[in-house]
Amino acid sequence: MIAANSRVLTMLVTFSTARYSDIMLFGDIAKQLLKLMGHSGTVPGAILADDVPQALQHLQQGLGSVTSPDTNPSETEDQPANVSLQKRALPLIKLLESAISNHSNVMWN
Repeated sequence: MIAANSRVLTMLVTFSTARYSDIMLFGDIAKQLLKLMGHSGTVPGAILADDVPQALQHLQQGLGSVTSPDTNPSETEDQPANVSLQKRALPLIKLLESAISNHSNVMWN
């Protein structure tokens, strides 16, 4: 996050591949998922089509070892529910599966 004139700006990362809708994730979440995929986490970046299956496998294995709460039992309007990393990863998983079936590169910026 970057502070600018007492405002907090959050970076968004857009993932794209051929024949699938682009998805956007918050930068901190995107970097976590990229690292689970075996990537350095740098933005922008790309994975070649031949490497996407391995990246998906690493992501799924990494998510299996991550524990994060799905909900906050004391959820209030000021403090929204926590969303697990596994749930946040679902759109990216679907994008990677599409890239595999279309033998397409995956890019993010």
